[in-house]
Amino acid sequence: MRILGVASASAALALGVAGNALACNIKDFSAAATCDGNGKGIITVTDIDGSAKEATVTVFLESNGADARQVGTAQKVTGSKDGATISFSEDWAPKAEYRIHISVPKIVDQDISPNLVTKDEACSTKSESPSPSASPEPSESASSEAPSDSASPSDSESSAAPATPGDNQPSAAAGESNLAETGANSNTPMIAGIAGAFVLVGGGAVFFGMRRRGASKAN
Repeated sequence: MRILGVASASAALALGVAGNALACNIKDFSAAATCDGNGKGIITVTDIDGSAKEATVTVFLESNGADARQVGTAQKVTGSKDGATISFSEDWAPKAEYRIHISVPKIVDQDISPNLVTKDEACSTKSESPSPSASPEPSESASSEAPSDSASPSDSESSAAPATPGDNQPSAAAGESNLAETGANSNTPMIAGIAGAFVLVGGGAVFFGMRRRGASKAN
């Protein structure tokens, strides 16, 4: 009987220890202030409760030992041996203090102790530097491009084009016109007419002289 009693007590003690080891408690929860991939701050809470109890997690920002505001809304997490994690978006400031409250019905109703204190440096969003190609640069092809052939006259056209005469110089066409006009309006006809008249007068004088000379011989 004594042996059976000792065995029963040992079994009960072992079951009690095992039950306490699997039971959910505040030590199964931990919190950390980190940054996501976009440089935004987040607060993560991890639950390693092997009994897989559902817990409600609420986060508060502390100021002078009192709750300043609640961060987001309360979230539920179901623990596991590998750890179950939930996150709260929060652009936390350096050395800020947060209170994380854990509630499991009839088992846990406590804060994670001590309160969470953030790092000395806050998360910083990566600033994108402008690409060198973003700034407009003059195109080498545009600046070095020679004027179009259509804009400048060809060699044949430039050589065939007559030179513009000066204001005081008559053009070749004007000279030719003056020469032609000089030939057409010269005094040659008038001189020829006067010479012809002289020839007629002289001839007439000779004719009358010869008649007078013949008449005088006849007498």
